[in-house]
Amino acid sequence: MSLRPLYGHAALRHRLTAAAADDRLPASIMLQGRRGVGKQRLGLWLGQYLLCERALSERLDEPCGDCQHCRYTVRGMHPDLHWFFPRPRLKDGDASPDDVKADYSEAIAERMEAEGLWAPSIGTEGLYVATVRALVHQASLRPAMARRAVFVVGDAERMVSQEGADQAANAFLKLLEEPPPGTTIILTTSEPGNLLPTIKSRVVAIRVPTLSRADIDAFLDDAVVVRKLARVPRDEALARMNGAPGELFAGESMAAAFTAARRILDAALQPSTPDGTAERIKAAARQGVAGARGAFTDTLEALTHLLHARAKQLVDVGREADARRTASAVVIVEFAKAKAQGNVSPQLLGASLLSSLHRTLRP
Repeated sequence: MSLRPLYGHAALRHRLTAAAADDRLPASIMLQGRRGVGKQRLGLWLGQYLLCERALSERLDEPCGDCQHCRYTVRGMHPDLHWFFPRPRLKDGDASPDDVKADYSEAIAERMEAEGLWAPSIGTEGLYVATVRALVHQASLRPAMARRAVFVVGDAERMVSQEGADQAANAFLKLLEEPPPGTTIILTTSEPGNLLPTIKSRVVAIRVPTLSRADIDAFLDDAVVVRKLARVPRDEALARMNGAPGELFAGESMAAAFTAARRILDAALQPSTPDGTAERIKAAARQGVAGARGAFTDTLEALTHLLHARAKQLVDVGREADARRTASAVVIVEFAKAKAQGNVSPQLLGASLLSSLHRTLRP
């Protein structure tokens, strides 16, 4: 089992490889863009390019695909391509780097078993302190097989700060600022506003756009994708993706999150009447009293997508004023996402969110 080929982003790939071949690629970069556009896959592709035996020396446009480094990379087995992404917290709160490494080896193997088509991280998963410590420790070691090392950190906005973890956080910031020679660090995020300013100031941000229709069609024609989506009509798949293929693999948890998000949006759009107020109270009550970092976080993520889609639809029909109000509402949801990372009640946060959304969307 291996990763699927990388579809799209041809212009961005050319820029990245040209910079790498000219030794102009920053040591710490951040790929940011909509969830599902392939940021982690692009980061892994760039890692493969940097580790490839021929790509840099021969100034190739792509990794050669034939050398041992390339073969190991696409199978998720290269010892010098370190891939981190949100995971459930390990039972041992003070897990060792070896424990973390074993957990990620298993998680990456699962993604390979899924033929490189994985679901987005859910709200209960994060990049916990043990993971950060393991990452910093690994960066202090010499490469095992190649002449350099590459770290890909997916969903970096899920990096969870904990009391007493200042040492790990400071070590990670120092690593971003001054990586060891021959080390490249690639962060990815779909929520750059939720990243710590101290992290953003130490990386070069690169926007990853959505895929073109031609690239989407090529993705949907991939034999593995065709098999996995056999029961999904092509027009439905196109609507769900909207330029971001990863949205197709969100699974049942995200389907439920979109249902909950639609209820919140519908309640926020209700008029300022007793019945409308009652609908907003009901919508807030449905969020539960605990677990803001779980299903409620996924609901807020889905709500962001719904607002983006609504804003675009309003622009298309000439309702620019409503579109601007809807775009402003995205900021309110992003603020709620940040609040949800703390020990808060989803009901209370939901009530505050609904009130703010109602005032913004129906002034």
